[in-house]
Amino acid sequence: MSTHGSYQPPATRVERAAGVTDSNGRVTFTWPAGAFAAAPVVTHAIEAAATGVRTARIIANTAAATTFEVLVTTGVTVLGISVLGPGVAAQGVTVHAHAVAP
Repeated sequence: MSTHGSYQPPATRVERAAGVTDSNGRVTFTWPAGAFAAAPVVTHAIEAAATGVRTARIIANTAAATTFEVLVTTGVTVLGISVLGPGVAAQGVTVHAHAVAP
């Protein structure tokens, strides 16, 4: 019996989505049913918007959905040192996400 052969690993599942934040600065991406057996590895990007510094973070991540929170803040320079003010919810910001099976 021969043991010669080649193995092709199955393709990695990748999902892409884009969404706009609500009045709370949050956007939720719901992944297709059965797309992931466990919480996916998610990367994101924020589209350029008006002035201010924007930050995004994942606040919930499961096999079914991923939720981001986007905050905006303004910067102030004091004695040559840049200081960021407190962040507030950024409404209307477009977030792009790529989710890959772990």
